[in-house]
Amino acid sequence: MTGRRFRPLRRPGLLALSLGLVALAGLAAGLALWAVPPGEPAPPARAAPGAAPQPPRGLVMRERPVPVPEFGFTDAEGRPLGPADFRGRIVLLNIWATWCVPCREEMPALDRLQAELGSPDFEVVALSIDRGGADAVRAFYEQIGIANLAVFLDRPNASSRALGVVGIPTTLLIDRDGREIGRAIGPLEWDSPETVGVIRRAMAAAPSRS
Repeated sequence: MTGRRFRPLRRPGLLALSLGLVALAGLAAGLALWAVPPGEPAPPARAAPGAAPQPPRGLVMRERPVPVPEFGFTDAEGRPLGPADFRGRIVLLNIWATWCVPCREEMPALDRLQAELGSPDFEVVALSIDRGGADAVRAFYEQIGIANLAVFLDRPNASSRALGVVGIPTTLLIDRDGREIGRAIGPLEWDSPETVGVIRRAMAAAPSRS
């Protein structure tokens, strides 16, 4: 009796076809990986509703407000003024000069900020240290189209001594109680959404009871 021998199924054509399909599948996967662009970076996280707006780079907010010392300056007509005259409103006090290039560059943004927020609750006080007086400031305002900023003139070195100004432009954000809550040394984009958000938040805050 002849025994039967077990033989594995060998079909060369079928084996070749299987290997070919595997190779094609690998190639297709590789092409798909190559063709699909890398994922888009995740969008920046948005601040939670009601969260404090982040100040723009260059504007340093104080953890604790400090009183602004009194010092004298004048308006365009020579009337004497001081920080106390602006109590009850938020003030952006900008120390500048017409001969200061960075000061000149940021002045249009300050003008736009005053146009947007200027009110009994807020004022940009652009305090010039020019020796040429009101005429020099008016001429500069006219030259670059400043339409919303009033003319304020520092007395010689008064603001520098009182506020510790070491260079211009220097800008203070002052609350309704006459306290410095933020300071920037150097030019900023004062009408940027970040800056406007910080100022609006200060405007919305109630005066202290102290």
